[in-house]
Amino acid sequence: MSGLDTLVPHLKGLHIGFISIWMVGLMALPAMLARHEQAIGQVDFQRIRRATHYGYVWAITPAAALAVATGLALIFLREVFVPWMFAKLVLVACLVGLHAWIGHTIIAVAETEGRHEPPEPTVPIILLGTAIAGVLLLVLFKPDLAGLPIPEFLRQPVRGDLPFDVPSP
Repeated sequence: MSGLDTLVPHLKGLHIGFISIWMVGLMALPAMLARHEQAIGQVDFQRIRRATHYGYVWAITPAAALAVATGLALIFLREVFVPWMFAKLVLVACLVGLHAWIGHTIIAVAETEGRHEPPEPTVPIILLGTAIAGVLLLVLFKPDLAGLPIPEFLRQPVRGDLPFDVPSP
């Protein structure tokens, strides 16, 4: 067993931990944003605003970046270049999009106090739950997606030159 093979279980553990922090945070933030009601006092508004902002910036976004980084490392270490993994990456891209949308909502609520109503937490939580369930189904069952109607140009490498000069060593 090579040194890189012994690294895989540790990377998987880190990957699962970072994903857990990221997903729990993305589930909690819409519920916290729903607390930004105009009826609450200024002190409560500032407290919730700080909690959502700092949680997003200092916990959830770093966890997301580290989850993606460890996931990419695992893909290349294990050489998992199969259709189900590409389907999983599409769902991860959806999670990244939801992450960005929640971040935008946090900023909109903070910068337009009283003028921006955050969405009800139901929609983001359902979208997150659907993407998470899809990722889990793909990872746990590893379905054979070779029969999907994927265009031929996506199945075969082109072996073309890069559109820019590559410096020689």
